[in-house]
Amino acid sequence: MALIQYLTRIQFGYGALDTLVAELAALGIRRPLIVTDKGVAAAGLLAHVQLKMGVEAADVFDETPANPTEKAALAAIHVYRHSKADGCIGLGGGSSMDLAKIVALGATHEGPLARYAAIEGGAPRIGAHIAPVVAIPTTAGTGSEVGRGAVLVFDDGRKLGVLSPHLIPRVAVCDPEMTLGLPPLLTAATGMDALAHCIETFIAPAQNPPADAIALDGAVRIVAHIERATKDGRDRDARWHMMSGAMQGAMAFQKGLGAVHALSHPLGGLKDVNPHHGTLNAVVMPAVLRFNESCCGEKYARLRHALGLAEHAKLDRFVADLNARLGLPPGLKAMGIGRERFASIVPQALADHTAATNPRKLDADSVLHLLEESL
Repeated sequence: MALIQYLTRIQFGYGALDTLVAELAALGIRRPLIVTDKGVAAAGLLAHVQLKMGVEAADVFDETPANPTEKAALAAIHVYRHSKADGCIGLGGGSSMDLAKIVALGATHEGPLARYAAIEGGAPRIGAHIAPVVAIPTTAGTGSEVGRGAVLVFDDGRKLGVLSPHLIPRVAVCDPEMTLGLPPLLTAATGMDALAHCIETFIAPAQNPPADAIALDGAVRIVAHIERATKDGRDRDARWHMMSGAMQGAMAFQKGLGAVHALSHPLGGLKDVNPHHGTLNAVVMPAVLRFNESCCGEKYARLRHALGLAEHAKLDRFVADLNARLGLPPGLKAMGIGRERFASIVPQALADHTAATNPRKLDADSVLHLLEESL
């Protein structure tokens, strides 16, 4: 186990969960609200955390949906206030950790949640007085445990990012034991989400060599271990590297993301389909890699070299083949998303905060082309 101090305090490795009580005490959290979902509870992970805390019955909100919604956030904020909580534990995948951040924000800040969205100029409105959050990931995907943002589907149908350094959890407890036995398709989808983070942050145009190095190393770890982790959910070594890769992708978020997320955010807001975020990232990534290739020559060469690919190998083909081997859908159509949705998705993708940091400029025609290629 290691103690890492980068962006936030991170307890990482097998046995990290044993530090939870001490970390809560150090933050002065005496009445945490655990924000999680029904799946995590059914898997016994909620009870395992409560046992580590020495608590048989803690205040719990376990109604986190697959894509966190404003309705769920308001319900959880009500529970937080009613229970007189003084901090949040986000226990689960990115959805639960993101919702915990929004609860911590909404419980300490006035006004509608939408005013804190990035595209509404919300970042300066988020202050340091936000309630403390401890994040415990149960998947190796979003890296939300060290991320400065949370994504929420608002009542008006928009799926928007809320961004601020104050949203970074005060402590991340990253214990790969919490991911042992994760189902194969969820392992694959969350793992490809993490790979998308590493690749997009690496090729984002901002100059940040440390973040580049972290993202590149994370991509190498994920590619080397994702198939092992998917085939054998009890592979402890593979799970350790996958959790590290996911964390590293989010460590580099400060560089910005790109078109993969600009597309997947509005697509993920389709409530009647409710598609998985990581699966969306995996499906649209090949088309985005083709689109960006003309302006990412040196970065693509470094990626190919690091991943052990041939000098002129096509990264888009590599990712598409990896998706196929992992059993992920071949395109949006297989996920229940047809081109009749594209007209509403295009303007939302262009407005998304991640579009601005794509290495190649996006416009309506290029976004539509990417959606068509991902069909």
